[in-house]
Formats: sequence, C-alpha cells, structure tokens
Amino acid sequence: MTTLHKGANLPVEATSVRALLGWSVGPGVPDVDASALLLTAAGRVRSDDDFVFYNQPRHASGAVRHLGKQPGTDTIGVDLGSLEPGIERVVLCASADGGTFGQVPGLYLRLLDAVSGADLARFDMEAGPETAFLSGELYRRAGAWKFRAVGQGYASGLAGLARDFGITVDDEPPPAAPQPPAPQPASPAVPAPVVWPAPAPPAPEPPPAPTVRMAKGEEQLPPDVRELLSLRKQQVAVSLRKQGVTTLTARVVLVLDASGSMAGHYTRGTVAGVAERMAAVAAQLDDDGQMQAWTFATNPARLPDLEIGELPAWLRLHVRVGQIGLFGRRKPPKGLVPGQIDMRAVGIGNEEQKVIAQVRAFVRDHPVPAPTLVLFFSDGGVYRNAEIERELREAVEEPLFWQFIGLGRAQYGVLEYFDTLPGRRVDNVGFFAVDDIERLSDPELYDRLLSEFPSWMRAARAAGILR
Repeated sequence: MTTLHKGANLPVEATSVRALLGWSVGPGVPDVDASALLLTAAGRVRSDDDFVFYNQPRHASGAVRHLGKQPGTDTIGVDLGSLEPGIERVVLCASADGGTFGQVPGLYLRLLDAVSGADLARFDMEAGPETAFLSGELYRRAGAWKFRAVGQGYASGLAGLARDFGITVDDEPPPAAPQPPAPQPASPAVPAPVVWPAPAPPAPEPPPAPTVRMAKGEEQLPPDVRELLSLRKQQVAVSLRKQGVTTLTARVVLVLDASGSMAGHYTRGTVAGVAERMAAVAAQLDDDGQMQAWTFATNPARLPDLEIGELPAWLRLHVRVGQIGLFGRRKPPKGLVPGQIDMRAVGIGNEEQKVIAQVRAFVRDHPVPAPTLVLFFSDGGVYRNAEIERELREAVEEPLFWQFIGLGRAQYGVLEYFDTLPGRRVDNVGFFAVDDIERLSDPELYDRLLSEFPSWMRAARAAGILR
C-alpha cells in the first residue's frame, strides 16, 4: 500500500475500486457522510443525477455507488470501466453533520481494489472549521486512471461545495411563523383581547458579492488582458469566500523553478501561463499592485517586480529558462536588456533552500503590515531535504505562508510531507501537485492555492505571529 501526502497522485490499474472514508468515533465527534461527484472535462456535473450520496445512492450508469456506512467508515464504490466517456473525474467528498471536520479525529481515505480487496493507497487528512471536504479524486489521464490526494475543506458546507460543481441546491425554507393562540371564551364583563398575528421572519440575506480590487496600472493593459485579469480576480475572491474570507490583503511572492528539467514547461508556455494566472492573485490581494518574483536553479535570482500594468512585457522579458554553455566564456547573450537576468548564472540544478533563504531575508528586511503568501512552483527532483526543512522550520515564526505547487514530476521530498511533520506551532506550508496545470480550470486552481492560507492566518494570529 502506498501512503500519500496531500497533492500526491498515483496510477490506478484496478478496474473497480472502493474509496473508504474512515475516522475515529467518540463523544462529541460529528457524524460523517461520504459522497461523490461525476464531472466532465469542464469540471462540472451534467445534471443533479451526477451526485451520489446517501439519498441518491446509485448513479444511473451503475458505475458509482454509495455502498453504505458502518461506525467510523463510509464507502463509495467506483467501477472505472463502466464510467461513461464524458466523465473525466470522480471527486470523493464528505460532509460533517453536527460539527466541523476539525472535530473529527483520525480522518483518512483508503483506496482499495474492489476485486481483490488489496489496499492501493492511504491518505491521512487534517482539517479545520470546514463542514465539507474534498478527500480525493479519480481522474483520467492519457487514457488511464489516476488517483490524487486532495484534502481540501469547504467552509461553505456541502451545499456550497455542490453548487460550485453545478448541483442545484434548494434553499432551506424559512421557519414557519408562530401561530397565534386560539382565542379563549371571554367573560361577559371583559372583552376578549385582540391577538395580532406574529410577523413573518425576515428572508435570509444573500451572501455579499466578492469585492474585486482594481490594481494600480490595470487600466493600461490591453482590453483582452484586462478582461481576463478581471475574471480571474473575481474567481480569487470567490475561492477566498469559500474559506469564509470576504476581504484580505497580503503581499504575494512568486517563485519559479528554472532548473534543467523545466525547459519543456518554459518552451510550451506553461510557466508563462502560470505566472499570468498568479498575477491575478497579486492584483486581488496586494494593495500596491505589485508582485515580487524570484527564479532559481543552482542559484537564486530576484526578478524585477511585476507591475500589473506591465504584465505582457514582464512575462516576455523575465519568464525564461537557463542558458547554459559548456564551452567558452560566460558572457551575456546578445540582446539582454537592462533588468533581465543572465540565466546562465542561475544554472540548471535544484537548490530550493537558497531561494527560500533569500525570500525569508527579503520579508525580514521589508516588513509590511500584511502577511506574505509565497507561490512556489517546481517540477520536483528535490534532494536537499535537510537544508530545506531547516529553512522552513525557522520560517514558522515569520509572517509568511509557503504554498508549493508541483508541476507533474515526482520526488518533491520534504516539500510534499513537511506539513505533516510535528514540532511546529503553526502549519506554515501547503503542497499539491498537478499532472497538467494548463488543463486545471481557474476556479479549481485558485481553490487549491488558497485552501490553506486563510486557516494559517487564523492560527498565526492566535499564536502571535501575525497581528
């Protein structure tokens, strides 16, 4: 059996699997229910019939079934061979009744071969104030099936989670108005009192619309770039609202892996696309309309700050991979413009700890009232585990949160399992990996990016790290 950490994935060769959600029962522990959503390539259900749960335990195709609950476990069965061609993902969900998932100890997900009963994977999870949870997902990739450990909570509950994927959720009816008591026979000398009907309860107020910030210089962007940026900022605001956050200011730092194995991601434009999508996070969260950025391989290098109004030019000039010459002198390539980094000095190796140290030093030397969110992209090959762990442990007492995103490869080392290591006052690191980030929709990407940052902020304030 493979033990997975948050964001990790593995191939699934079994044709039929069971996803067993487990927890420790006890006094005060909420009841937990497992469910599943069948999604198309657009990340949405086709109809409400694509939601499988205790009140709708069998999908019409028979491929996904709610198999029933025992004390401390609830199981979903998925026949991968019977899933319709239009279904690209089966998202495994859970809801807590009578409390939050932070009150559910020992939460885990086991994936089993339904035919042989063999354990395929186990994913141990931790949660906070959420009442709904995405534990994992089965998804198609290149004609085969894979499983990913997700571990993402939803503060808006199961209804909010279902709405996000296209399920129609009926609003609960308002409580009935109290009925006036029946009039009693009155004494001839005393008139019966007049009983007025109780007023109807006020209709519940709709949740406030997300507030979208206008970044400095945004009006200078070409119309199509400006429109796309605006849509993405709205989605960032929606993703934060799912975590119970309506307003948030944070400094955003981008870190881009430029090691040799990343060359294909740069050539295909994947990294430029990632940087453009991260610019929307900075535009929505950072009140100065800027984003600090680093690139790294053997050595780190700070890039010029991204001014939102100069986004297209910044991407063209500064999102670049290493330039390595095996022979001859190192000299700047022809056409290197002022401010551009000579990427030959950055190299091709993997030395994450060096850039982590530089970002920490920058935050210490340039304090701001807001917390710092570091968006760190890498394709793996991590081997400096002890040095990286030391840097991240020392950073626990600093006002910054490290969100690591893996771009498809493996060997993420300590980046992948750091948030499970004991001995820290707060969990200051998040991690997830994706096989093909270009196929990940903006809503899903921002949901994953921002799933742990708000809970870290609450914990850091309680610990006195943030004010």
